[in-house]
Amino acid sequence: MPLIWIIEDNAAFRRGTERALSLKPHQHQVRAFANCEDAIAELNADSAPQVVLLDVGLPGMDGITGIAHLKSRAPLASILILTVFEDDDKIFRAICAGASGYLLKSEPMAQVITAIDQAIAGGSPMNPRIATRVLAMFTRLAPTKKDYGLDEREQAVLKCMVAGMPRKQIADATGLNPHTADYITRSIYRKLHVNCATAAVSKAVAERLVEDSGVIQ
Repeated sequence: MPLIWIIEDNAAFRRGTERALSLKPHQHQVRAFANCEDAIAELNADSAPQVVLLDVGLPGMDGITGIAHLKSRAPLASILILTVFEDDDKIFRAICAGASGYLLKSEPMAQVITAIDQAIAGGSPMNPRIATRVLAMFTRLAPTKKDYGLDEREQAVLKCMVAGMPRKQIADATGLNPHTADYITRSIYRKLHVNCATAAVSKAVAERLVEDSGVIQ
């Protein structure tokens, strides 16, 4: 059963989200915290969540600052921002800090649950309006195409990532075993100087790294 953490200071929203994730047919194992400090204090290798739903505007340590602390203790956890804020500065800082996705609290809870499932499968769920703004931001910051030394297999995996494929589907589409696909994904992160799939995809689209030969179907 997937372990999901919620870090949210609004008690009503926190309880409602926790209840929704715990109901059938999802029945995720859920832990909820009112601030980053309490969550970080509880985090260790044996209790690391698969997905963290993280608010931005929190008392004490804000959510964006908390991303680095959470990732340092649980590097495999997918951190999904779930907030009311959609200004460019917070979006950009969250993605650069290592957030795997960015959702708005106005999303229907069914979409939040779908996003969690996508994150568990290795995807990078994002509100469509936010995704458009992320791509625009990266385009402004890096308007020219660069050579990052990606080989053919890395190019193929990156195309699948841009297409929004989860980890298993990427392996199937490229004819790689899942372990090899994961290794190549980490190599892509290293070469692109990013630390998550969302940032890799944003950079690939903004710098047109995979446009020449299309996306694998």
